Amino acid sequence: MLGSTHGTFTTDLRARVVACGEHSGSPGAAVHGVTAVEGDLDVSGRPLHAPVPDLDRFFRPGSVAVVGASDAEGRPNTGITRQLIAWAERVGARLVPVHPTRTTVFGIDCVPSVGALAEPVDLAVLLVADPLPVIEELAEAKVRFAVAFASGFAETGGEGAAAQERLADAVRRSGIRLLGPNTNLNAFERFRDDLEGPAIALITQSGHQGRPVHTLQELGVRLSHWAPTGNEADLETADFISYFATRPEVGAIACYVEGLKDGRSFLLAADRAARQGVPVVAVKVGRTETGARTAASHTGKLTGADQVVDAAMRQFGVIRVDGLDELQDTATLLARARKPVADGVVVYSISGGTGAHFSDLATAAGLRLPTLPQAKQDELHRWIPDYLDVANPVDNGGHPVGDWRGRKIIDAILADPAVGVLICPITGPFPPMSDKLAQDLVEAAEATDKLVCVVWGSPVGTEAAYRETLLGSSRVATFRTFSNCIGAVKAYLDHHRFTTAYRSPFDEAPRTPSPSFRKAQALMRPGRQLSEHAAKQLLRAYGIRVPREQLVTSAAAAVRAAGLVGYPVVMKASGAQLAHKTELGLVKVGLTSASQVRDAYRELTDIARYEGVDLDGILVCQMVGRGVEMVVGVTRDPLFGPTVTVGLGGVLVEVLGDAAVRVPPFGEDQARAMLGELRGQALLKGVRGAPPADVDALVEVVLRVQRMALELDGDLAELDINPLMVLPRGQGAVALDALAVCR
Repeated sequence: MLGSTHGTFTTDLRARVVACGEHSGSPGAAVHGVTAVEGDLDVSGRPLHAPVPDLDRFFRPGSVAVVGASDAEGRPNTGITRQLIAWAERVGARLVPVHPTRTTVFGIDCVPSVGALAEPVDLAVLLVADPLPVIEELAEAKVRFAVAFASGFAETGGEGAAAQERLADAVRRSGIRLLGPNTNLNAFERFRDDLEGPAIALITQSGHQGRPVHTLQELGVRLSHWAPTGNEADLETADFISYFATRPEVGAIACYVEGLKDGRSFLLAADRAARQGVPVVAVKVGRTETGARTAASHTGKLTGADQVVDAAMRQFGVIRVDGLDELQDTATLLARARKPVADGVVVYSISGGTGAHFSDLATAAGLRLPTLPQAKQDELHRWIPDYLDVANPVDNGGHPVGDWRGRKIIDAILADPAVGVLICPITGPFPPMSDKLAQDLVEAAEATDKLVCVVWGSPVGTEAAYRETLLGSSRVATFRTFSNCIGAVKAYLDHHRFTTAYRSPFDEAPRTPSPSFRKAQALMRPGRQLSEHAAKQLLRAYGIRVPREQLVTSAAAAVRAAGLVGYPVVMKASGAQLAHKTELGLVKVGLTSASQVRDAYRELTDIARYEGVDLDGILVCQMVGRGVEMVVGVTRDPLFGPTVTVGLGGVLVEVLGDAAVRVPPFGEDQARAMLGELRGQALLKGVRGAPPADVDALVEVVLRVQRMALELDGDLAELDINPLMVLPRGQGAVALDALAVCR
């Protein structure tokens, strides 16, 4: 840890105004209180920019009404009221207790109802079991924000979810912004005001899970805000990300997320943070079935397919970590470290074993450990014995750190232009060497614009070198474990690399339908699965290459079609509800003569009749040369709407499940990144004498499928191109089979 800071998607393309007050929780639900006009909508009618809610008066109100305030000993509301009074004093807010039978609360004049407030207030804190009846009163009193602590809503099941929806409806009508229900007092915690530098803003759906990050203040790390979002009937994680990303004091946003309320809102907020260069670090539970089920029962949220969540976060630069300790360390480093000047990492230690161990782990994690130039190694050997290896990792042997040579070595390493990060693992205290080493690292860090990290491996943690020297520095990033250090440094370098090259995909998202859209829409059959022939027509409408083929309804027509298509041919049964043709024996491959075609036609129709399959005909298709079989498809995620998947095709997609996914919109860079994530990507490069595949053509298919997913979102439930035969470089890609299901 760093030390103290001293120094629904809609296809109604005619809709040109979206009322953003409709919080349905479905993909594409718009944002309360803001209107998006034509220029702010994509081709599907969804917003392209995240509105930034004005939350200044929530976090620093001029006046606060506490509805249900109490000073009766032994009552839960009494302790809450006492804490709110102290918080209001700290932020300079006037507090007004509201209670129907009391004249004063803790000596402060009390009003009997919200309607009796003498003047509008910025924030109302509701200490009542049922906040619903109070909402209309708050609206009439012109209250801007409210907080509801009450539980018993969506986290309890069906009845609670219905009660929460009634509350959300009332909030939408009122114009008030609501935090909660099922939230807590975390927003009103004490934040140290004696710390300087960039701060961490914290968002949690479970208040207890934010405690470790809040406690960072005791180590000198500044926190500026804490948003405990609870059940998110109105204000949600995305709102706070958008707001915090615009705050000048926020250096990083740390999130504990159990479930996302709305995938689109989250991505728009992450996009805003990426544009601003503000890192978002998140623990997102639900990687496993058990974790997802637990999260849903706790917050009443739809967790969503974790693979989609993970991909969406990477796509928009959100750094996902697994543990709260990682959340602390990564958010702290990203909040406070300067922009890297180089991505080379040097490991420096007083033990060759320590350096080798750390370097193995760092390299495996993807950090770049460049070999230091020979001239630099010669320079280091002025102070380090010649028999020690200083190429990287740098082993000083121990003794040089105890005298004037220690600082010389550190400065020399940091002076190398290829070095952007120096990491020194100190596996345990060894005074006086470790004390002198820690002091030299702190002083060197103050004199450089490069990142200096220390791993203090002692389990004790009370040593002066750690508690005073290292944690007393705002320039040294200090960690307690190798893994957290490596993960945080990797995130730091990746984040700056990402934001430097970042171009918002929403800026490039299509705003008007392409000519392909109208052709494709005429092919859709609501609620039905298309035949292979119709699905291929859909692909052809979007410029995706399919084999030469003809649909026939007689053996004689099949022979004529084979002559036109060109032997050899493939023959397949084609029907609207026919999905797995091969398993039923409804595909014949490599037919080379008219007699084979006639026999195949009879056999295919006999099988279809026996299996009770309704056919629209038999496809006579061109045989396509060998290539790499891939799958490209569209599915709908409950949170994010349409998603695009690419992976190894044929039977391998079921056996290996080797696939990558993205949420539209995305550009060519992300399409290529998807291919880079595949375990079988080497097949595209050519293996065992096979030529390299036409990757450019594959990328183009992915982008065209994405356009289809965006434009046909209201019509297309699922698309599966499998296999897509990617031919050798320069020869393109051909969709050999396709399945499409209409909504």
